[in-house]
Amino acid sequence: MDIRARIRRKFELLSPAITERTRRLWAGAEADAIGHGGVSAVAAATGMAISTVRKGRDEVRAGVSKDDVVRDRRPGAGRKRLEKKDPAIPEVLESLVDPAMRGDPESPLRWTSKSTRTLARELTRRGHPLGANKVAQLLHLSGYSLQGTSRVKEGQSHPDRNAQFEYINARSKEFISRNVPVISVDTKKKEAVGEFANAGRDWQRKGKAVEVVTYDFFDASAPKAIPYGVYDIAQNNGYVNVGTDHDTPVFAAHSIGRWWTLMGCLRYPDAKELFITADSGGSNSRKSHVWKAELQELADRHRLTIHVSHFPPGTSKWNKIEHRLFSFISLNWRGRPLTTYQTIVSLIAATTTQKGLKISAELDKAKYPIGVKVKKHVLRCLHLKRDSFHGEWNYTLRPRTEKQLAFEASAMLTARDPVSHAERKAKWMQLVVEQRESGLSNREFCRRRKINFDSFIHARRRIVGRIRARSKDDR
Repeated sequence: MDIRARIRRKFELLSPAITERTRRLWAGAEADAIGHGGVSAVAAATGMAISTVRKGRDEVRAGVSKDDVVRDRRPGAGRKRLEKKDPAIPEVLESLVDPAMRGDPESPLRWTSKSTRTLARELTRRGHPLGANKVAQLLHLSGYSLQGTSRVKEGQSHPDRNAQFEYINARSKEFISRNVPVISVDTKKKEAVGEFANAGRDWQRKGKAVEVVTYDFFDASAPKAIPYGVYDIAQNNGYVNVGTDHDTPVFAAHSIGRWWTLMGCLRYPDAKELFITADSGGSNSRKSHVWKAELQELADRHRLTIHVSHFPPGTSKWNKIEHRLFSFISLNWRGRPLTTYQTIVSLIAATTTQKGLKISAELDKAKYPIGVKVKKHVLRCLHLKRDSFHGEWNYTLRPRTEKQLAFEASAMLTARDPVSHAERKAKWMQLVVEQRESGLSNREFCRRRKINFDSFIHARRRIVGRIRARSKDDR
């Protein structure tokens, strides 16, 4: 039994037999015996006012004698409670606190902050004079308490939302059991770099708070940090690539590639597969063609079969990187202005937890322009296979063979692009000249240069025909 429960038990046993003065002195003696925090503990346990308990404590410390004994009040004496003198107060107060449900929907306090002082002024204006402390007491007795908003509404829910969660969980367990790396990826909130206020508090000497700028309005020209995180679920390790340009699919895929080069291939030297879980929006959006094309390049470069599963729309907070990596980074730099990029990288790298979380971080100063688009012939050359269950959320990208890469290269040369038509024409002209100078047959030349034979013959006929036509004109 804790100290408050013991005091409450004593008070319940003694209260019927002791007078008002004796009750005050007893409460003061208990508070003095407890020491620091005793006044608030006794007041909370007995329901007595803090000022009454403090007064009793002071009287006990000053010393009590028989000469101080005075006549007690008669039963029922003293000032009556306001709610008994004015029984309408609780009902009027209830209508002010929740006007839409219990009172006037057009109440003047409907769009006003309902502090105890505001409520007290409104009650006084309506003919029920009382103070802010009494308002707080009545609200607590009626079951009210100060509360913030609760983030529980996730918007429109997809019918297969839970089924996708179970699908991701089952696949994660399967891959982890086979020692296949399972990573959770996402972009953390962009952070302004400079002497700007950061949420949270940190220990500083009294009166020596860190000084920051007064106004931190959005400024497009101000430097921004874009942390893209990769969290290894099985190893409880993370990697954060801090970008300085734009949050694009190219940046996201490059961050994953850096994680594999620096950490992944060392921890999983025999891995031929990689499982990625991501949300459905942002730079790793399930609808982004650039995201898929960049992952295909990653699969080709490292010869990895990449499996991807996206969380349903509106459920990004269920992604493990949110509450296993990003949340601890925010706690580590709370109350500190992120003055430089190096400060951000150092604070991220120094983040740890009692469960052994370790994070590596580095700064990425590369440029990632926005508005990049993928051409149709590149999409056609992707070695992508969608799963039978929600293929728009779950798909696999396998590394392409040399033949498939050669086909993509030839498709790139023959793709219709009005902007690069002159460059494409010049490339084909150069290839035709090289073939004629090499002395190789058309088929052998195409095989060695990994060029599509039919496309080369078609281009060669057009180029040779134009050359002959020009020679006739010259004659």
